[in-house]
Amino acid sequence: MIIAKDTVVTIDYSLTDEEGELIDSSEGEEPLVYLHGHHGIIPGLEEALAGHQEGDRLEVTIPPEEGYGDWDEDLVEIVSVSDFDDPETLEVGAQFETDTEEGPRLATIIEIEGGEVTVDLNHPLAGMTLNFDIVVRNVRAATAEELAHGHPHGAGAHEHD
Repeated sequence: MIIAKDTVVTIDYSLTDEEGELIDSSEGEEPLVYLHGHHGIIPGLEEALAGHQEGDRLEVTIPPEEGYGDWDEDLVEIVSVSDFDDPETLEVGAQFETDTEEGPRLATIIEIEGGEVTVDLNHPLAGMTLNFDIVVRNVRAATAEELAHGHPHGAGAHEHD
């Protein structure tokens, strides 16, 4: 079966940055399972996988605009230490989820100085060119329930309550 909209795709992958440093990999973990055409993965990767089939291996380079977007300085904010429930546990590099006008976002603490905390609301991979090495493990038609829920069910898929 060919990867197209409404197929459930299972891939093994390695993700490296422009310098070849490993960022993430499914090696030793569950493969990634997603519902194609439903925004379950970054746009550039979904587009690159379209038309492939089980057993295909591909190397794909995804520029920031087709991945997690460009890094945006407007998404860096300074907030008061007193805005945190547990300020004594704050440390640079810590991440937490926060509610924004656009919905929940992952925030990373990039500086703590005096009574102020600088947080970056950009995705940690924003602004980066991403290199994927992929092996397509399985492609199947999505079930009616998966289509209704907008994500795959079963082994390797992210279940919901």
